[in-house]
Amino acid sequence: MVKLLPQINGGCIFCKIASKEIPAKILVETKSCIGFLDAFPLARGHALVIPKNHYEKLQDLPTDINTEVFSTVHSLISRVDSLTGATLMAVHNGKDSGQEIPHVHVHLIPRSSEDSAAAVHSMFSQKLELSESEIDELCSKLRIN
Repeated sequence: MVKLLPQINGGCIFCKIASKEIPAKILVETKSCIGFLDAFPLARGHALVIPKNHYEKLQDLPTDINTEVFSTVHSLISRVDSLTGATLMAVHNGKDSGQEIPHVHVHLIPRSSEDSAAAVHSMFSQKLELSESEIDELCSKLRIN
């Protein structure tokens, strides 16, 4: 079931940006989504793309909105990438994944060899080791038939 959380009255800052209640440096806007510069950038040109309506997790997005969000990401990423030649695209999907604002958002963060960030595998301090049977079990649980 799709969770539509309170939009403006609930205090979601992204809903307020989408409704133009809070100003933002808008880079692109479509019928159902908006891209803008992050107010607290990790790099010059750090941008966000969000659906205008409030959805907490990617799987909550209707297919047409998901398509529009990622089509907008596809259009904007070449502009962001032109700043440094490389862009990190990141989506935190739920609080435990690091999502700070419970509204779907895609980060586009320009990267360079001189920045202080690292590869995604550096985020985890312990290497996971799985047996072949554990891998098979996960594959069975996750496979789309």
